[in-house]
Amino acid sequence: MSESLPEPWLRGPVPDVPALLQPAAHALIMSMEDCAAAVASLTADELWLRPGGVASVGFHLQHLAGSTERLLTYARGERLTLAQLTAMQSEGQPGEPPASGAALVDAWRAAVDRAIAQMKATPESSLTDRRTVGRAQLPSTVLGLIFHAAEHASRHTGQVVTTAKVVASPHW
Repeated sequence: MSESLPEPWLRGPVPDVPALLQPAAHALIMSMEDCAAAVASLTADELWLRPGGVASVGFHLQHLAGSTERLLTYARGERLTLAQLTAMQSEGQPGEPPASGAALVDAWRAAVDRAIAQMKATPESSLTDRRTVGRAQLPSTVLGLIFHAAEHASRHTGQVVTTAKVVASPHW
């Protein structure tokens, strides 16, 4: 988060996002900003460390972008694509050379931008429309999926921030 700005939810409405989706938009923006700040000084090697066997910061950043995209695909009433399913299988793989913090944050920022654009295009009248999730076609709604994308992002952001502090610590 920028030291000079208040948290996103205190900056006023995100332009053109329906009122009922403002909290989700603010949560995604805050997640993106907190992740960017948390990984700014990490090396590529530190991004992929797994202290105590926990998931790496790199995994969380990949998962943030991918899971948000998948949840919003379901919110649109669409099925996941083969590319999305393939990408999901590679979450947690650093690549060769290992992905940098800047590249991972850029991918997360792009996913947040797409999510905000989708929210702007989502009529409030559609928020209770039924949607299904996964092969099992589990029940949800447009609002349920958008809200879950935001809360899921918040949970993983906490893990990014905590794990980043651990791997950057000289005591680790």
